[in-house]
Amino acid sequence: MFGIDIIDAGLIPSMLIALIAGIFSFLSPCVLPIVPPYLAYMGGISMQEMENDKSTRRHTVTCALFFTLGLSTVFILLGIAVSALGQFMLQNQDWFGRLSGLVIILFGLHFIGLIKIPFLYNDLRVDAGDRGGNAFGAYILGLAFAFGWTPCIGPILGTILSLAAQEASFTRSSILMALYAIGLGVPFILAAVFINNAMRVMKHFKRHMRKVEISMGILLVLIGITLISGSFSAISFWLLENLPFLAAIG
Repeated sequence: MFGIDIIDAGLIPSMLIALIAGIFSFLSPCVLPIVPPYLAYMGGISMQEMENDKSTRRHTVTCALFFTLGLSTVFILLGIAVSALGQFMLQNQDWFGRLSGLVIILFGLHFIGLIKIPFLYNDLRVDAGDRGGNAFGAYILGLAFAFGWTPCIGPILGTILSLAAQEASFTRSSILMALYAIGLGVPFILAAVFINNAMRVMKHFKRHMRKVEISMGILLVLIGITLISGSFSAISFWLLENLPFLAAIG
């Protein structure tokens, strides 16, 4: 069904990175703590109602789904926008890869704590207005979140956009951005479905925030090194040699 120019083994490393990066973004210190109040706001209910009332919880799950659709809309459009530069990127792939790799490594070192990049401490959040309590409002809130929640997800989002920009087609870039949106958005939905368990897990997880930041930083540094060294294609060849069934994808 899919041609090899859409999905092939060469895209798989980027797809895995995009999905993992979305999950890291959800677990980041400036996203995870706001999940419960965001869910309550989207559902137009109090935290106590969300935890105890099953009917209102179903409504919150629906709103969380539309919130994720809002995220996905922005990220996929960003993927299409950067892929429009694809021909230029391909013509200057070596230069662009090295430059992107260097910037990504700097972002990674920032998360690890070895350097400080001042503008990443600034907050740029778009006010969605009084839009809580319904699916449309949740969708608008998802758009606003994707546009404005830059301190933690900005560097990771930039990394995935760098990978998407090196793809030659809108579809391949959109796949990467959709997977990033899935990694970030689906945990919101799961948190709404299993809100009581999710609240306990999130309270326990807060003590490990620094570990998440360091892990995030290490991931970015590794991605940056592969881009600078040009070893991303080598990873694809390794996958094909060691996992032959991937050759059937496409």
